[in-house]
Amino acid sequence: MLTRVGVKMIILKIGGSIITEKDSKEPKVDYKNLNRICNEIKESFSTENINADLMDGLVIVHGAGSFGHPPASEYKIGQPFPNEEFPEKRIGFAKTQSAVKELNTYVCNALIEHGLPAVSMQVSSFVTTSDKRIYDFDLEFIKNYLNNGFIPVLYGDPVLDEKYKMAILSGDQILQYIARFLVSDRVVLGTDVDGVYDKNPKTHDDAKLIEEVSSIEEIIQVESTTNIDVTGGMVGKVNELLSLAEIGVDSEIINANRPGAIGDALQNKKVKGTKITKK
Repeated sequence: MLTRVGVKMIILKIGGSIITEKDSKEPKVDYKNLNRICNEIKESFSTENINADLMDGLVIVHGAGSFGHPPASEYKIGQPFPNEEFPEKRIGFAKTQSAVKELNTYVCNALIEHGLPAVSMQVSSFVTTSDKRIYDFDLEFIKNYLNNGFIPVLYGDPVLDEKYKMAILSGDQILQYIARFLVSDRVVLGTDVDGVYDKNPKTHDDAKLIEEVSSIEEIIQVESTTNIDVTGGMVGKVNELLSLAEIGVDSEIINANRPGAIGDALQNKKVKGTKITKK
């Protein structure tokens, strides 16, 4: 069994709907949001704004947005299939992998342009799953970069799976695994809404923000507050975070579309959102 090892850090997840135009028919980066977020991260690393004891390291995980979801959905990556469909599935796997890698390049380039030492990490090269859950993950790969002052940038990716041959590994599962086995101070999820609501705030004006969640039963009947995607929506995100709450890792879901929200969260300032806590 893996044990947690000693790199203190914050994990920042940036939703694909924030950095891409997720409903676009073609893959398209939202450069306005991406550059703003990069600037907020840069300011959070400033010695004038952040104490060295608060954030020794940062890991960034981003979603696939309009780059990864279309090919993953088209080829139904992660669903059972007969052996005769394997050649076509391999093409779908390759197309999806290529698409999300392209987005990661744009993200890393933007971070580097803002003076941040971002390094790309393609999880399909060192992670495998069984029944769509991680069972082999080389964490030393990430730890070594953190110890040398880099910012590892990971992303949802198609991976080889023992049961289904291939599956989509979500960014939410990636961050949960990293936070569980490295010493993560806390986790920040930047989505396109303020947090978890009692109903979809995009379609209900009377939707109320749930400021704290401590069990999946509290939201299982709630409509997803984000666009339906191949990685589980808001319920899936909260479920991953609740498993972290059980081992004492705090997390919060915030609206990354709000200017300054990510920067404030990284500096441990109060931000409107939903906290995921242990009962």
